[in-house]
Amino acid sequence: MEKNWWHGKIAYQIYPKSFKDSNNDGIGDLRGIINKLDYLSNLGIDIIWLSPIYQSPFVDNGYDISDYRNIASVFGTMEDFKELLEKAKTQNISIILDLVVNHCSSEHPLFQKALKNPFSEEGSYFYFEKGRDGHAPDNLRSYFGGSVWEKVPGQDNLYYLHYFAKGQPDLNWTNPKLREKIYDMVNFWLKMGVAGFRIDAIMNIVKDTKFPGLPADDSDNLCACNKMTNALVDKTVPLLNELKAHTFDKFNALTVAEAFGVNDKLLPKLYGDEGCFSTLFDFAARQPYELLPGYYAFFKSNINNYRDANFATQKKVLDSGFICPILENHDEPRALSFYFEKEEQTPKTAKALATVFMFLRGLPFIYQGQELGMTNTCFESLDEFNDLLAYDEYKKCINHGLSEKQALAVLNEQSRDHGRTPMLWDDSLHAGFSEHTPWLKIHQDYKKLNVKTQNADDNSVLNTYRKLIALRKDARFVEIFTYGTFEALLENEDRIVAYLRSLNGSTLAIFANFKTEEYQIYHQGLHEIVFSTVKDNTLKDEKLTLAPYSACVCLTNP
Repeated sequence: MEKNWWHGKIAYQIYPKSFKDSNNDGIGDLRGIINKLDYLSNLGIDIIWLSPIYQSPFVDNGYDISDYRNIASVFGTMEDFKELLEKAKTQNISIILDLVVNHCSSEHPLFQKALKNPFSEEGSYFYFEKGRDGHAPDNLRSYFGGSVWEKVPGQDNLYYLHYFAKGQPDLNWTNPKLREKIYDMVNFWLKMGVAGFRIDAIMNIVKDTKFPGLPADDSDNLCACNKMTNALVDKTVPLLNELKAHTFDKFNALTVAEAFGVNDKLLPKLYGDEGCFSTLFDFAARQPYELLPGYYAFFKSNINNYRDANFATQKKVLDSGFICPILENHDEPRALSFYFEKEEQTPKTAKALATVFMFLRGLPFIYQGQELGMTNTCFESLDEFNDLLAYDEYKKCINHGLSEKQALAVLNEQSRDHGRTPMLWDDSLHAGFSEHTPWLKIHQDYKKLNVKTQNADDNSVLNTYRKLIALRKDARFVEIFTYGTFEALLENEDRIVAYLRSLNGSTLAIFANFKTEEYQIYHQGLHEIVFSTVKDNTLKDEKLTLAPYSACVCLTNP
């Protein structure tokens, strides 16, 4: 594997709408991010991924882009963005943007022209199909519920395709002129100094244009559109390699793909030195949920699931490149709430989980608020949610026999809004995020769960993340944690996560105990604890004693 500029770095995802509001309109913005660069630098962050900041009507919180070369006014101006790039650079922080090119906004000028004449050149940039027997062209279900097909206004029997909201028409990647427009736009940002992209929903770009329909998978007689996508993922590779050659390769850009449904045979073609992308997010722990028909069918996960999924990925990718470990992002509930019962969602658990996460092989992405040990926010009514998907999932729950109370409880477990609530900076009104009522509810524990409070506590979750990041970058260990091999330990032991990272005869062992009682591990060669989440963990005669909900990193002889 060729060494690259982003190896050994730590990445951090910012959801701009919820990070920091500088002008007190209740919505986070670019100047708010600029004002918090010192915080991110002090944490040890090298790369920031910004969720979409482009001009948008915000049907899907900015993932519906109406102008790819302008900044949404709610976030600021292009001058603000250029200042962010410049000031981040002085802190040795690189900026990557969200690249959303499976779909655009229905307000994009090209789609507006296409609607007026679906048979024009602009019409060929999208998917327009005639209905069949008085119905939509096929029975695919949108990611946000309902048909992927929307009738074209003023046309009796013509529909356009949208895998997401009806305000997000899919782009037709079979059209070379469209692809050229995409490449030109990507290069516009790379020339400006953007270091790369997180690439959204990219495995959806290939469709079976016969639109044959698939067997229904729920009572609405529709079928999840990702079942078509998963059957066609291998056909994305030529298109993605063309994208890479025309854009990313010219700038040595970091590209991180959101790629669900990827099979083991395809995986090496997608990332690494010869792959379409630099790296991929590891969604293995979430993958089992992707083909379920709705939140009502989701099951409670646990730390064993997280361990087993991540270990499986680590073994798969060892020889082919890096992958990006994650605990949470803007599309998921908070990890502490997802993997642990209510009584376990404590700072101790958060610190142990952070230790497990931080030393996996790959480029770790921390999501804003994760470093505080944030849990799910308590939403007391349906109208407190913002996400389109939440409203569709609520309807599904009701349609499948759940009461309104039960449906609300399901959203309080699974909604994407949990990852989107404002960042908690201090214990003042609105948690220091804004002086105005925020666009989305503030977490109920903001008085104690905030940056200011945790800064003052050396044993806080925040300061634990700082120590873990510093350890990962420590000159003695950085090569091991970056390029070292991965070896799983104690895989069949309930609620124990253990693995080795080794390189050139040096080995570090990571152990975590999520049991309610202490746990002893004998491992030949253990001789020094270099980090522990609690003082109670002890090592004597190669026997490690781990306190409940704790973790440590140990030096190990070969």
